[in-house]
Amino acid sequence: MGGIKFGTDGWRAVISEDFTFDNVKKVAQAVADYIKNDCKDLKVKEEKTVVGYDTRFLSEKYAELMACVFAANGIKTVLADRPTPTPSVSFTIKDRGYIGGIMITASHNPARYNGIKYKAYYGGSAAPEMTKKFEEYLDKSPVKYMTLADAKAQGLVVIEDIIAKHMDFVRKYVNIKLLKSSRLKVLADSMYGTGNDYIAELLKGGKCKVDTIHDELNPSFCGINPEPIMPNLKELAEKTKRGKYDIGLATDGDADRLGVALPNGKLLTGHKVMTLMLLHLLEDRKMRGSVVQTICGTFLIEKICKKYGLKMRETPVGFKYICDLMLKEDVLIGGEETGGVAFKNSIPERDGVLSGLLILEMMAARKKKILDILKKIDKEYGTYEYRRLDVKYPDDKKAKLMDALKAKAPKEMLGKKIVQTKTTDGYKFICEDKSWLMMRLSGTEPILRIYAEASSEKKAFQILEFGKSLAYSV
Repeated sequence: MGGIKFGTDGWRAVISEDFTFDNVKKVAQAVADYIKNDCKDLKVKEEKTVVGYDTRFLSEKYAELMACVFAANGIKTVLADRPTPTPSVSFTIKDRGYIGGIMITASHNPARYNGIKYKAYYGGSAAPEMTKKFEEYLDKSPVKYMTLADAKAQGLVVIEDIIAKHMDFVRKYVNIKLLKSSRLKVLADSMYGTGNDYIAELLKGGKCKVDTIHDELNPSFCGINPEPIMPNLKELAEKTKRGKYDIGLATDGDADRLGVALPNGKLLTGHKVMTLMLLHLLEDRKMRGSVVQTICGTFLIEKICKKYGLKMRETPVGFKYICDLMLKEDVLIGGEETGGVAFKNSIPERDGVLSGLLILEMMAARKKKILDILKKIDKEYGTYEYRRLDVKYPDDKKAKLMDALKAKAPKEMLGKKIVQTKTTDGYKFICEDKSWLMMRLSGTEPILRIYAEASSEKKAFQILEFGKSLAYSV
């Protein structure tokens, strides 16, 4: 079926256009066929699945449909009892030894979108060969379906709380005693998503004060995209500064990514968020392992890895590639430029709540303000300013642009010689001074993403403009 394609992290589409009840059932049947036909040899504790869902319009209903199709195919399913963070679904799969699971979410996409993420038996993103199979199974067999009442009566669907045990794990992963005694003043923004008030709940009863915003249910996300970047975090940034908070923390729509607002009202880039967590694990927790980041990652991470003698790996954009490496080798931390990070001894999946607590743990362990920690990093490793621009780009010009970049790649950029070109995912042009421009087509939205990093914010914006003019000259 041409309208259903799995991108960098599942299938996403506009509600009532392509994301319909019928299409959700078709995807559910395709996944059920995959589980029945291709997962026979998996050694799992229980041949069960788990289905979670976010706070979007009709997400709960879509989750029920998935569970009911699974049930009709004889697949026992645990259905979440309320909107659920994506990492809670992943944790449940890994913790209970299930065969896989589904998360109904469009993550950070606009409110008119919804989506389906498949999480495999290891508790992480589906590998490309799995999503290819889902597409192959579409419309191959008639959709089997039974009512939720019948599925529950036959014990094929059980509705459960899958969040509590995940939060217990998060509580044990961090030094909760240290955090509660820290006297930090924190503002947490769940962006109307599934992050709810979990950071506040985990830290209540101590000297650490956590205030929350946007933790009520609002399927329209109050008109913003639930992506933890500007301008979506304008209110968090302003309130963090005005309220004299030590830090502001934001989780995205399905709570697998983190945004950080500073006391001066500025936001940290996802690169800096990952950098803080990497240095915390290395220097404060004395942990070791390899480091994985996507092709649009920062030279700052590379510098830190060189200093500590750690292997650094680069992947295409999409957490499934990071997850794959985390399953194969001893990875300390794996992350994307968008604030999605996973950690050693946890699930091979991004976790926004755990990420936020680790940032707080770093501040508490060092007894330092976040701005002082960042100043020390700049002093030791140099300044790296990263910026991203998303532009609408006509579908009929996309292939032409990529062909043009291949045939006539720029030789220099803003007076600096380009010394290396990477084609892992789109095109990344690296200059002699380590500044770079990257251009790639989004795997989930009809846009062109332009990325840049330089030694100053001004230079980064100039590179973005250079990239934009390059794109529109085709």
